[in-house]
Amino acid sequence: MFSGIVESLGEIVKVSKEGSNIHFTVKADIASKLKVDQSVSLDGVCLTVVKVNKKEKKYVVTAIEETLNKTCLRIWEKGYLVNLERSMKADGRFDGHIVQGHVDQTATCYKVETFDGSWKYFFKYDPKKNNFTVKKGSICVNGVSLTVVDSEYDMFSVAIIPYTYENTNFHKIKEGTIVNIEFDIIGKYMQKLMELYFVQEKPVAIKPQKKQQSKSTKK
Repeated sequence: MFSGIVESLGEIVKVSKEGSNIHFTVKADIASKLKVDQSVSLDGVCLTVVKVNKKEKKYVVTAIEETLNKTCLRIWEKGYLVNLERSMKADGRFDGHIVQGHVDQTATCYKVETFDGSWKYFFKYDPKKNNFTVKKGSICVNGVSLTVVDSEYDMFSVAIIPYTYENTNFHKIKEGTIVNIEFDIIGKYMQKLMELYFVQEKPVAIKPQKKQQSKSTKK
């Protein structure tokens, strides 16, 4: 589990294909703190460390075909900057929100507005796959825990402060950029519960009552 608070940026220095899998070699300062079999979030995707070179500050993760098809990892190439976060400690501070590292789908940035000291990013996604954004709710974009500003049927927007802009790969996002998104797990559970409720709940037929005819009494 993750919190959506990015620890550092890493650089993809090597991409190698093996069958339907792809191995990504990442260079980052946190490599010296990693070990094999540890979970790390790369742009919001939970991947397992399979090799570490602490001296060169590099580590390797492997993405399978399902992950590649569902995320933007399929378009990663050498030189790409990736947001990194190690899995949360049980006694750690919860500064973001619950992030599983299980990307729901990708979204495309279609507009970026610049203000005096902040930025607003607009993203479109496929509402037929999932649709769990609400104003002031949480969403994870490329592994970053953010608050939804605007929420409509097939789009949402988020506001970015200078610190987040500079210390994540948001400064690389522009119109047309594809990003990973993970909807709030609470919203997903709520939808599942509602689906189960409406499937199990059977409509009850109400029989119309017969009108009683009033009997006239003879005097």
